[in-house]
Amino acid sequence: MGTKAPAIARLEATGTREKHSPSVSTLRKYAHAVGCTLVIHLKPVPKKDLREKHA
Repeated sequence: MGTKAPAIARLEATGTREKHSPSVSTLRKYAHAVGCTLVIHLKPVPKKDLREKHA
């Protein structure tokens, strides 16, 4: 992947904190390095949930 261990550690720790937001390019490289394909999927939020957030 051409990335040093601390950068990989930050990427893998992203699920536990929200301070680091890797780029799509970085995620694509990581996916390739671990034998995967990056898939970004947008899923509609139920209208009920939208109303609760705006209330």
